[in-house]
Amino acid sequence: MRRVRQLQGRTLRDVSAAASVSLGYLSEVERGEKEASSEMLIAICGALGIPLSVLLSSVAGDIAVTEGAPVIRAA
Repeated sequence: MRRVRQLQGRTLRDVSAAASVSLGYLSEVERGEKEASSEMLIAICGALGIPLSVLLSSVAGDIAVTEGAPVIRAA
C-alpha cells in the first residue's frame, strides 16, 4: 500500500480521509503493526484506485521473494 500511495504522490492523510480510516490506523497497517480486515483493505484499495486483487498479488510476490520461493505468474 505504501509503495502505491507514494507512487501516486499522496499523503497518509489524503488516503486515510478517502478511505474513511483513521490516519494512525492506516499508518500502522502500512508499517505492518496492524492487520486490516478485508473490509478495511477494500476501502483502502478503493481510495488508492486499485483492485484488492492487485494489492494481494503484489504482497504475495514480495513474500515469495523474501522466502526465496519461485514466483509463478499466470499465463
